[in-house]
Amino acid sequence: MINRFLKNIGPGPLVAAAFIGPGTVTLCTLAGVNFGYNLLWAMVLSVFATIVLQEMAARLGIVSQKGLSEVIRQELKNPFVKGFAIVLILSAIVVGNAAYEAGNISGGALGMETVFGQPNITFGSISFNAYSVFIGMVAFILLYIGNYKILERILVSLVILMSLAFLVTAIITKPNLMDIFKGAFIPRFPEKSILTIIGLIGTTVVPYNLFLHASLVKTKWKNKSDLSFARKDTVIAVALGGIVSMCIIISASAIPFEGITNASDLAKGLEPLFGVYAKYFLSIGLFAAGITSAITAPLAAAFVATGCLGWSGNMKSKQFRGVWMFILGLGVVFSSIGLKSIEIIKFAQVANGLLLPIIAGFLLWVMNKSSVLGSYKNSKLQNIFGIVILVITIFLGVKGILSVFKII
Repeated sequence: MINRFLKNIGPGPLVAAAFIGPGTVTLCTLAGVNFGYNLLWAMVLSVFATIVLQEMAARLGIVSQKGLSEVIRQELKNPFVKGFAIVLILSAIVVGNAAYEAGNISGGALGMETVFGQPNITFGSISFNAYSVFIGMVAFILLYIGNYKILERILVSLVILMSLAFLVTAIITKPNLMDIFKGAFIPRFPEKSILTIIGLIGTTVVPYNLFLHASLVKTKWKNKSDLSFARKDTVIAVALGGIVSMCIIISASAIPFEGITNASDLAKGLEPLFGVYAKYFLSIGLFAAGITSAITAPLAAAFVATGCLGWSGNMKSKQFRGVWMFILGLGVVFSSIGLKSIEIIKFAQVANGLLLPIIAGFLLWVMNKSSVLGSYKNSKLQNIFGIVILVITIFLGVKGILSVFKII
């Protein structure tokens, strides 16, 4: 039974690996430090929304044996609308992932710096972060191999390591279970929390994951009868990912003082309270979060670009490799020259939170087309859930924009 379960682990853990990046760690840290357990409900809502939307993406990939961007390109008949949609998707996902990648690599480097210090490589007047270059090289090698099974096994191992690290850190802080329950199921909107709420949703319900999932499931499963495996894989992986994110919020809530701006600060803050092991566990988790997302972000961008532009989606094709190399290269450069990772990560997360309604709208439209899915198109209940999620993301997105421009 265990062997059968392991055999049918699919892209779910890769989706979890993608959304539990340094961005998630950073925002969950800030949410815990600034608002305690009060925003745990946003993570519960995010996990539910992610399961609903990722199930749709997985179903689309298995039934159509095409990626989301491929289906959108084929189903939009009006040349102007198609061109606009492709430009929008490419800019949102490819450009957005370039911003994400710098944050992913910087976050992974932060985890290593917390334990080993900060070594730099100097060329003339330019100084590079050695850890950023190391993480970039590891990601390059794994992506260049271009073997999905190898990539899947390595990422699943890293996700397990990351999950255990953050879970143990949360347990060490001895949280109040009743307060956690209240925070998770009673929505609260503390003052100045709206952008953090949007960030938490945007970092969990990641737009590029919808494209990544639809493209990867068809690599794992070829038959419609495999839909049940895909659904279990999605629910288990996303739920566990949500628990990891909540563990980070819980850990950060244990810090009784301010001055925490990232997970590295959180690791140092936990050390005097709960011992040196708290720092090590959190640093391992941050490193694993960084390196897994540093692999999945370029991978997703490559699937999106090749699907939108009609190129080969083979992981070893020149176009596919060219896209992920471009994203990875930008990430290494921006991370290495010392751009503030906290600002890069926050920008990318909020931008994705605001872009989510557009991508979710595309997905809902496709999921109701009989020409694509036949009898596997959305049911009324699935549409209701999808529309409710879409309305919530639009509401939060508009409120976030008004907050940024200080209109509310």
